[in-house]
Amino acid sequence: MWNKLLIPAALVFGAASAHAAGLPGVTDGPGPNLVIEVADAKGAAKGQIVLDLYNDKAPKHVERLVGLAKSGAYDGVVFHRVIDGFMAQTGDVEFGKHGGDTARAGMGGSSLPDLPAEFNDVSFQAGTVGMARSQDLNSANSQFFIDLAPAEFLDNQYTVVGQLVDGWDVLNAIKKGDPAANGAVIEPDYMVKVTVQE
Repeated sequence: MWNKLLIPAALVFGAASAHAAGLPGVTDGPGPNLVIEVADAKGAAKGQIVLDLYNDKAPKHVERLVGLAKSGAYDGVVFHRVIDGFMAQTGDVEFGKHGGDTARAGMGGSSLPDLPAEFNDVSFQAGTVGMARSQDLNSANSQFFIDLAPAEFLDNQYTVVGQLVDGWDVLNAIKKGDPAANGAVIEPDYMVKVTVQE
């Protein structure tokens, strides 16, 4: 199976950095929200990020994220691919568990079937949450990414599923990967616990 996000790192080296102070103008919508507790590879807490999911824009994808979070599937999953000035990717519940062999992280998904694309009118900006996929437009499953900077070149190519509404500083502090290795992270940070607020 292909790595679930096929965007060459070379395309994003010129991306502008988002404001470190926060995300002005972003408000928490009707949700549901994913609340993610982040820790470093040794288990030290780094803080919490909150993602507002767009049930009206991508209902099948939101249902998948909520279901996996409620089942505990996301607990302990690493941020396996993080590219400074671009995005942080996680959600490989098959190969991305902290404390295990994560050499294939980014290649797997859940035991559930892949989802048909739900492209919408939301543009990829700082804090936007998108679903990772392979070359097949209808191959999103469990992996998702959060943009660290605007990435409009992803519009109508990847399903937007939500927006970060809290924890911008925590997101930006997630350990970055090696740009020469397409953002692969050694001893990555991980999602200790992912809960749903409805």
